[in-house]
Amino acid sequence: MRFVHTADWQLGMTRYFLNGEAQPRYSAARRDVVAGLKQLTAHTGAEFVVVAGDVFEHNQLAPRDISQSLEAIRGIGVPVYLLPGNHDPLDASSVYTSPLFLAECPDNVTVLDKPGVHQVRPGLELVAAPWTSKAPVDDPVASVLDDLPADGTARIVVGHGGVDIFVPDKDRPSLIRLAALEAAIARGAVHYVALGDKHSRMQVGSSGRIWYSGSPEVTNYDDIETDPGHVLVVDIDEADPGSPVRVEPHKVGRWRFVTLRRCVDSSRDIADLDLNLDLLPDKDRTVVRVGLTGSLTVTDKAALDACLDKYSRLFAALTLWDKQSDIAVTPADGEFDDLGIGGFAAAAVDELVIAARSDGDDADDARAALALLLRLADRGVA
Repeated sequence: MRFVHTADWQLGMTRYFLNGEAQPRYSAARRDVVAGLKQLTAHTGAEFVVVAGDVFEHNQLAPRDISQSLEAIRGIGVPVYLLPGNHDPLDASSVYTSPLFLAECPDNVTVLDKPGVHQVRPGLELVAAPWTSKAPVDDPVASVLDDLPADGTARIVVGHGGVDIFVPDKDRPSLIRLAALEAAIARGAVHYVALGDKHSRMQVGSSGRIWYSGSPEVTNYDDIETDPGHVLVVDIDEADPGSPVRVEPHKVGRWRFVTLRRCVDSSRDIADLDLNLDLLPDKDRTVVRVGLTGSLTVTDKAALDACLDKYSRLFAALTLWDKQSDIAVTPADGEFDDLGIGGFAAAAVDELVIAARSDGDDADDARAALALLLRLADRGVA
């Protein structure tokens, strides 16, 4: 038996830092990944798809987002099992019980809306642990493991949430206890655990049977999400469910969120940054966060600003990471001597230089004025 394990689609997600037209393209890319599972299931022969929580970004989606998402899921063709997660729990406002969802839900979709066993067909069961609120009072998975028999039936647990070995706050009631999962596997009652919540692909424990699939399209920067953009194709031998499972990742995501940290102390450093940004491919599907530290002259800072401005127009987004950036700007000796001005204007420039070198309240304004002066003089432009 072969199936696709995926999670954290979060359809309808927005990212505030995306440039205007990039947000619709990003939303469309998340739906396209879902629709693309049609080709993957056909190519691999997967029998069905399990989505381990957070199918939707939240329960209050616009009707257009719901309809477009359901149409993408319809296109997969094979049965698709949706687990409510912490973003889209089965509470009073659940998207899964909305009139629009119920009216347009495709025939190939089953919502795992009840904790416990859901039969896929004889000899194969899903054991679901849906979220019914955003704040569970206990481990959402442990209770559905109780009393599962080791009777040769192939069982896939579908859960969502953090596993206790990865979370410092061990007292959080919603944590999934790894020991309970491993005990169910060890006694032969459970043969695979499909988890959602972590947005990077990750094996849990040492059994080879507990996995986070990660989000199929990136949702955060690469220093936070180390391995997003995958779905997992899982093989279980139904004749011998206790034999090792095979888990094969398939890269399906096309967007990247990249973090760059650079020290910029000279024009050469700025040229290197320019080259690094230029070499990044697929700029219209790439988001860049830049953390910059260093000390620059006003001329070099103007060149840096021009460089960043250029690439902010090319990438889906380019932002300065304020918490990881600290650039000191100090006018260099003689930096403004060859502007070809004199008299009152030259005296004003001298006063701006003195202010820019100070620690006073007007220092930043003076540096900005000097940078503008350089741009007007056609210097410091990348």
